[in-house]
Amino acid sequence: MNFRKGKHREDPEINLIPFIDVLLVILIFLMITTTYSKFTALQITLPTADAEKAIDRPAEINVVVDAQGRYAINNTQVAFHDVAGLAADLRNVASAMGGAGKEPVVVINADAMAAHQSVINILEAARLAGLAQLTFSAQTSGKK
Repeated sequence: MNFRKGKHREDPEINLIPFIDVLLVILIFLMITTTYSKFTALQITLPTADAEKAIDRPAEINVVVDAQGRYAINNTQVAFHDVAGLAADLRNVASAMGGAGKEPVVVINADAMAAHQSVINILEAARLAGLAQLTFSAQTSGKK
């Protein structure tokens, strides 16, 4: 028995509006639950220098800071209590070098793993000691 005489059978259609709504909900869910990686440390390569050494070298005060935060001025370890004490040590070394006519250059030799604050302490101490000429030491690359 065919009760549908004259009526053609309709092909089923996929309704796209609910399909798009479901996809948008899934997309929002994935965006919210995704964890984004944040870089907490940068991988850096310290600079190398291939410049020729100066012929006329000024008087130098070598300040070394290691990874543990210990300071040494001209290969003599000094106790660090505060920046003012380090500045007094720098002034004493500068005055002991004599008045050769030129102001000595403070050469900062910082370990790669030294805290940034340790280097800032040296810069501040040099400023307090009245030593305006500063430089940083670098390794040579070994390439010629």
